[in-house]
Amino acid sequence: MRIDLHTHSVMSDGTDTPSELVRAAASAGLDVVAITDHDTTAGWEEAVGALPSGLTLIRGAELSCVSTAGNGRPISVHLLAYLFDPQAPALVEEQRRLRVERRERLQRMAVRMAADGLPIDPDEVMASLPADGAAGRPHLARALVEAGLVSTVSEAFDKYLGSGGSYYLRRADTPVKRAIAMIADAGGVAVLAHPWAYSRGPTVADDVIVELAEAGLSGVEVDHPDHDPGTRERLRKLAAELDLLTTGSSDYHGANKPTPIGAETTDPEVYERLVARANGRTPVRG
Repeated sequence: MRIDLHTHSVMSDGTDTPSELVRAAASAGLDVVAITDHDTTAGWEEAVGALPSGLTLIRGAELSCVSTAGNGRPISVHLLAYLFDPQAPALVEEQRRLRVERRERLQRMAVRMAADGLPIDPDEVMASLPADGAAGRPHLARALVEAGLVSTVSEAFDKYLGSGGSYYLRRADTPVKRAIAMIADAGGVAVLAHPWAYSRGPTVADDVIVELAEAGLSGVEVDHPDHDPGTRERLRKLAAELDLLTTGSSDYHGANKPTPIGAETTDPEVYERLVARANGRTPVRG
């Protein structure tokens, strides 16, 4: 079995519609794919409706959270939430709050760019967002590409939108331990996404992952495009010590990132253990 547990559609910061996403997964020879858009479940229904025969869909989301790096400094972390009840009140409200926060932040960034004379129309940027989807910096990055200021989304982040850039603004994300508890209450399974992706900025220390495991974290994403072999080996060893599931995923974003769907995969035995822990939703087979 080939299993990819982390992908994004246009409902957050990918470029494929949910229908295109599941078709791409099938074309790549995947047996299982998870749709994990940021802070929204808006793509679930379309993905289920378009599911090709033989492909299994895991419905999930990637939640924007805040943690400490291990030295008291707050940093951004992401939680992959799988097979949770999308109607769980606390989780529904928190995802709604995060989507509002994302849109307000993106608009403020676009307005600042326009005020500085960059050829960005904030109204056009906001109008391009999916109605129930989650806004993200890649939406603004694509506007910068279309305006000819940069050649790629990655270059837009490097020059303008990264955490060290002049237009970067922080969000009020969910405390990670609270998010783990909400996912559990919704019958879902929480996995820490790309925890040691050093190229993205500050990461959590070992002892923070220990604390999160004690708080109910079920797994860590080990095999990820932003983890080098040494990082994977160390993270896998820590996960074994903590009895955490170790997943693998492409973190596919369509044209926004170069990594193809299915580039990294999850071991079938780990996948079965993950599904067995969930009681909010079940996998859907096409």
